[in-house]
Amino acid sequence: MATSAIGPGFLTQTAVFTETLLASFAFVILASIILDIGAQMNIWRIIAVSKKRGQDIANAVLPGLGYIVAFFIVLGGLAFNIGNIGGAGLGINTLLGVDTRIGAVITAAIAIFIFLSKEAGMTMDRVVRWLGGVMILLTAYVMVVSKPPVGEAALRMFVPLEIDFLAIITIVGGTVGGYITFAGAHRLLDAGISGKEHLKQVTNSSVSGILIASLMRIILFLAVLGVVTAGFSLDPENPAASVFQHAAGEIGYRIFGLVLWAAGITSVIGAAYTSVSFLRSFHKKIDQYYKYWIIGFILFSTLVFVSVGRPVTLLILAGALNGLILPLSLGSILLAAHNSNIIGDYKHPVWMTVFGGIVVVLTAYLGIRTLITTIPQLF
Repeated sequence: MATSAIGPGFLTQTAVFTETLLASFAFVILASIILDIGAQMNIWRIIAVSKKRGQDIANAVLPGLGYIVAFFIVLGGLAFNIGNIGGAGLGINTLLGVDTRIGAVITAAIAIFIFLSKEAGMTMDRVVRWLGGVMILLTAYVMVVSKPPVGEAALRMFVPLEIDFLAIITIVGGTVGGYITFAGAHRLLDAGISGKEHLKQVTNSSVSGILIASLMRIILFLAVLGVVTAGFSLDPENPAASVFQHAAGEIGYRIFGLVLWAAGITSVIGAAYTSVSFLRSFHKKIDQYYKYWIIGFILFSTLVFVSVGRPVTLLILAGALNGLILPLSLGSILLAAHNSNIIGDYKHPVWMTVFGGIVVVLTAYLGIRTLITTIPQLF
């Protein structure tokens, strides 16, 4: 879940918002962590207790709702996976100078190899953990080199000079929106970690996933803050790359290539695995051959990127839809949380329901606003 969240978009958003809000972005990170935990704990606990995937829970709440949720998540996952493939290809280009499209194909081949291995589940978990660790360590190196004003950031975390609610909701959507929050929940379900007896483990995992992703965001935020407070302007074409280049020169630029590739391939794996998991319960053949569906998902994403390059229209639409996925999926989970036909005799804490309801309202507002502003751009 954490490495699915840390994708090319994650890196870019963090760099752009830090340049805009400076140290006050620390408050955005703190607020988003609280909201992320509220959303993810609700979703993971109900999936664990019901022993059902997200789409099956939604269908139990209202017949047909699960198909709608699955449609949006798979569509969003496919569109964003094209961006993830492209980001990974750009990472290889930055690191080795290889053509971006060739880098995308190499990335897809590695991801497919992981899914074809005999112990795909264990291999996938191991690879994304190692790559996630590499991303954090390399970014931490750049953070130290950039010498950020840590004291100012710590102060503004609680006393911001500016509060940007749009930034807060955007960061929440980038951490637990769309398919991302289900990546870990469905993985635990497939691993047999479910039921009330595993609630403590599931809850701890849901929180630690958010904290790992947030740790990476904090480290990257401080790295960017150190660069911009030193007087450098970020390259609008690739803001995150310019941070690494300003802080550590050519070596920093190459390091960013590795970070971007790691972010891209782990997000490719997470998006493909989770998107297909939303289709598995709809037909036994999909469930039986789900690995090949995942491979097809990756191949199609790669083919689109290689053919089109930058499918801007599709990504704009996916961004608009992504704003509506979290309130739709979380809203159905909250309704299921108090339905004994779905959760049995489990009693869901009222404070979690209230917490989740706040996240639903805020993200629904952003999603509607995003649709209104982006759909006209498609025509």
